[in-house]
Amino acid sequence: MKFLRDFLDKQKPQFEKGGRFEKLHSTFDAFETFLFVPDKVTTTGAHFRDAIDLKRTMSVVIIAMLPALLFGIWNVGYQHFLSLGQSPGFWPVVFYGLLKVLPIVIVSYVAGLGAEFIFAQSRGHEVNEGYLVSGMLIPLVMPVDIPLWMVAVASIFAVVIGKETFGGTGMNVFNPALLARAFVFFAYPAKITGDTIWIGGLSKAEGVVDGFSGATPLSYAASGVMDKLPSMSDLFFGFVPGSIGETSKLAILIGAFVLIATGIGSWRIILSSILGGVSMSLIFNLFAANDYMKLDPMTQIMMGSFLFGTVFMATDPVTASQTNKGKWIYGFLIGFFAIMIRVFNPAYPEGTMLAILLMNAFAPLIDFYVVEANIKKRLKRASLGVKPLKQN
Repeated sequence: MKFLRDFLDKQKPQFEKGGRFEKLHSTFDAFETFLFVPDKVTTTGAHFRDAIDLKRTMSVVIIAMLPALLFGIWNVGYQHFLSLGQSPGFWPVVFYGLLKVLPIVIVSYVAGLGAEFIFAQSRGHEVNEGYLVSGMLIPLVMPVDIPLWMVAVASIFAVVIGKETFGGTGMNVFNPALLARAFVFFAYPAKITGDTIWIGGLSKAEGVVDGFSGATPLSYAASGVMDKLPSMSDLFFGFVPGSIGETSKLAILIGAFVLIATGIGSWRIILSSILGGVSMSLIFNLFAANDYMKLDPMTQIMMGSFLFGTVFMATDPVTASQTNKGKWIYGFLIGFFAIMIRVFNPAYPEGTMLAILLMNAFAPLIDFYVVEANIKKRLKRASLGVKPLKQN
């Protein structure tokens, strides 16, 4: 590493003001800070010092997503060979999944980071590390058969419209990865809905065995075919078709443990989201107007991207509520609306994305009223303890 550090120090003057490549300073700085911890510190004012910075925060989130990514790679291969009625063994399954998933991840990072670098260079500011997480989240919420050019367009849309329009990392109102998925869903709905997209686009003519449909659990539930829903164990471990990183609830819970243990993910948001989803499910159970409403809360929580969205997207520290009480309200409403949307609108079976985006917009309002309530409570407490002045 000393050799690399010496090499960067030797090249650095060329990218600073007055150097030959001063216009590429943001690009050089991005690579340098990616490889080494920046040596910049605050020098004035009162500040809390901490060993963790944005790069470390993003790195921990990526580590938390690795179990979901690795299982997603395996599951892509597993679903493909299952549709063909074959069992080639562990490594062929992983190799096939890697060939399908890795290009999506690469395109997401190349397109998104390319847009980030262009904006940083044009504005003359540093490249933020925020897209390190978004670049991984976008592939994990996509179907395996998504065209790569759509991944590129969606990633650029997420950066330009979702982040840079609002001022860059830390200023965005909506979660960029969710905006990317929403863009694909509304612009190219045929490429993110249906059965074949979850198994690589195979058809009956290509050797898919009879009895294998490729439908996700949400597709079965939305169409009222409850007898074909997977078992609870398959839902939990993730042996079902679905988006790349959303199927294994075990892998997602491992990621949740990492985020909570490191203090990066809010356990209040995660817990309240689950409570909101359970509450809405129990309300539906009371009415039970159709088979979808009769599903037990555990099945509702295990289906689709509910847990994935709750753990990795609802907890986004930029777009979520900041106050402790606000986090409870914010998370509860996400879970509540997610189940409500998926049941009331079978044409839009995955309500988690819309619920999180909706609450992203209302998070500042929730915090505003929480803070206002605290101010009024303290003023009232203070007024009760102040004695009136005596009149002469």
